[in-house]
Amino acid sequence: SRSTLTLLSRMKSCARSRTASRVLVASRNFANDATFEIKKCDLHRLEEGPPVTTVLTREDGLRYYRMMQTVRRMELKADQLYKQKIIRGFCHLCDGQEACCVGLEAGINPTDHLITAYRAHGFTFTRGLSVREILAELTGRRGGCAKGKGGSMHMYAKNFYGGNGIVGAQVPLGAGIALACKYNGKDEVCLTLYGDGAANQGQIFEAYNMAALWKLPCIFICENNRYGMGTSVERAAASTDYYKRGDFIPGLRVDGMDILCVREATRFAAAHCRSGKGPILMELQTYRYHGHSMSDPGVSYRTREEIQEVRSKSDPIMLLKDRMVNSNLASVEELKEIDVEVRKEIEDAAQFATADPEPPLEELGYHIYSSDPPFEVRGANQWIKFKSIS
Repeated sequence: SRSTLTLLSRMKSCARSRTASRVLVASRNFANDATFEIKKCDLHRLEEGPPVTTVLTREDGLRYYRMMQTVRRMELKADQLYKQKIIRGFCHLCDGQEACCVGLEAGINPTDHLITAYRAHGFTFTRGLSVREILAELTGRRGGCAKGKGGSMHMYAKNFYGGNGIVGAQVPLGAGIALACKYNGKDEVCLTLYGDGAANQGQIFEAYNMAALWKLPCIFICENNRYGMGTSVERAAASTDYYKRGDFIPGLRVDGMDILCVREATRFAAAHCRSGKGPILMELQTYRYHGHSMSDPGVSYRTREEIQEVRSKSDPIMLLKDRMVNSNLASVEELKEIDVEVRKEIEDAAQFATADPEPPLEELGYHIYSSDPPFEVRGANQWIKFKSIS
């Protein structure tokens, strides 16, 4: 029929234009790298800070762009699946904060360690897990990174200690991981993250003290997204200079919306720790577009105009894209191709996360200990027993 022919010709012309755009990208002479000025960090107890210029290679730029776009699309897909009631329970999204997770990873080694709070999807991805494993964990399926038992707040990977659901409790754990790095004599550091809301927790100051006493290779990182749940930093903290909160620990305040700024500050902080100078504090000034969690619409304590202004002026993906295009590191067409590929990857992962089976009930007691002989676990009452296998 005529409509079929029209559809076929449209598909052919689309394919032709896509191929043409690929040829165009391939034939264009892009720069291999470019130098950019970045915002100077505010310093506390430091003579000098990270550099104010940095070089970005085309290869790194494209990788960062793909990773940030993947995190953004993955979070938007999680939002959609939550509203369809396919994802249940707690769910904290990090869209808007992509420069933090991607920039921190760009500044450390895969052998370094990272622990964070419950806004953890982005870090789970940058630490090396696939979108499939993350979305399947969110939907509570067997193919999830914690076999469907952890959900949004409890995902783990190699040298990534989660997702932790208790506010601020991951900070002493991070200091403990840094203690292990020092004890084992390895040239590794631990990135210990918490939010501006958790920054007022007493246990954080206890961890600062121990880390400074023992000169632990720990980078304490406050992701300041301006609101602890629905409370603005000004209403919650007598001092909002979180980078100075360590008092006797040196600190940096970093533009957390600029991936290059985050990368350079992280490299600087990691070098400080590796040289045996003890812990350092970093405050990343960032912003979340979603509410605190899926039960928070995010507009009762801030205006839609405020969110829109951040989106239009400081969006981390937009900032990187503009830099790359204006410096001839990439073309708009090439970045659009990446967007299409990312969307397809997310769609495929979502298909898997909704079709994969849930874990069977008899596996409820599995994996309590890492290497123990099998034993019985009591269920909801004493007559229900589950077998636990490591």
